[in-house]
Amino acid sequence: MLPVLTLVGRPNVGKSSLFNRLTRSRDALVADSPGLTRDRQYGIGRLGPVPYVLVDTGGLSGEAEGLDVLTEHQVARAIDEADHLLFLVDARDGCTAGDLDIAERLRRTGKPISLVINKVDGLDPVMATAEFSAIALGELYPISATQGRGLRSLIERLLEDRAGAAPATATQAGGEKGTRISVVGRPNAGKSTLVNRLLGEERLVIFDAPGTTRDSIAVPFEQNGRPYILVDTAGVRRRAKVRDPLEKISVIKTLQAIEACDLVILVLDARQGIGEQDATLASHVLESGRALVVAVNKWDDLGGDERSRLRADYERKLAFLDFAAVHYISALHGSGVGLLLREADRAVANATRDLSTPDLTRLLEEAVQEHQPPLVRGRRIKLRYAHQGGRNPPVIVIHGNQTEEVPDSYRRYLVNRFRRGLDLRGTPLCIELRTGANPYQGRRNRLTPAQQRKRARLKRFARR
Repeated sequence: MLPVLTLVGRPNVGKSSLFNRLTRSRDALVADSPGLTRDRQYGIGRLGPVPYVLVDTGGLSGEAEGLDVLTEHQVARAIDEADHLLFLVDARDGCTAGDLDIAERLRRTGKPISLVINKVDGLDPVMATAEFSAIALGELYPISATQGRGLRSLIERLLEDRAGAAPATATQAGGEKGTRISVVGRPNAGKSTLVNRLLGEERLVIFDAPGTTRDSIAVPFEQNGRPYILVDTAGVRRRAKVRDPLEKISVIKTLQAIEACDLVILVLDARQGIGEQDATLASHVLESGRALVVAVNKWDDLGGDERSRLRADYERKLAFLDFAAVHYISALHGSGVGLLLREADRAVANATRDLSTPDLTRLLEEAVQEHQPPLVRGRRIKLRYAHQGGRNPPVIVIHGNQTEEVPDSYRRYLVNRFRRGLDLRGTPLCIELRTGANPYQGRRNRLTPAQQRKRARLKRFARR
């Protein structure tokens, strides 16, 4: 197992900046605003003599209400998992009463602690660290997370006893193997509740207010021997309503999570109905080509008539998601949730299937026989054969003539015929039409001079 280093400290002391610098990533959301990190964020440390697991945590504010209490529970779990605690303080703020309270709390854990003094750039290191000696946690480590100053010596000192050891296997974060599933939806649709239900533990902060999740949190786990990485994402609202720069960053990270995953679980809020933003977010998933499972959450809150109206609304507003399986669930109570991963496995398998050329060409011939392509200027469009051109999503390349004239309606017809014939449930399907070169084009240039003169005489005779 890799050593686990956990970052702890007050809000806005630079824990997420240090996390990104040590993992050489941008996984943690960073901005000049306290309270951004609420859930535990895991990564593999890549600066130092050996790899290690690094855990970013929310700031300990000392408040005893609302989200701060839930954030503190997450920090407590991260402390329990740690082999070594990195206690971050802010050199510009000096030693505060909050720092002294946290130091006392960390001492009671009995775990090794290193006092890391951040933001010393532009300051005299001796003066910046002097007042923190009162915390009495041994050696002080002045650093600048944003500039990278002092980081290598810090990590080398912490891991010097492991520098000659054989490399360990990463099991908690970073470079994980398994099906990567991004859970997306509007704010307060129940995404974090669903992730916790699938994990079987309170891994993510849940609060009855939109915008609780601001970052994309990846959590690896196994079920029935199969590895997965669940990615909880921030809720996406209509663009016109997004004015906060931090929310804009959260939305960007959600869209990046969609692009980086194998499958998306789109969570819809049954109580709110199907909104314009649901359709917009679904179109992003479709354009990305990711496999998809739709989870209509809070289904248990609706009566019979409301359920019928919602089903009709879904079929009308999200008709373009007809390839995706729809499950009606309650993330809070667990009903219907057990089927989601099974459906996800099926969708990912379909998205990455090998499709044989004979099967594709046979299905194309059957489709053309049942419904011929239209005429273009008196000439029939001919579609000759098909083969696979890509995976995830599946791409079927069809060769023929005048394919650039194929109307969108006939293209949709082909997509539906291939999807039914191949049983490609859960994944988008792309049709790529290609026109082959005209075998007679340029033939005149290949004739000998005698053949060209003979052809000219025949043309003159025909005109008489």
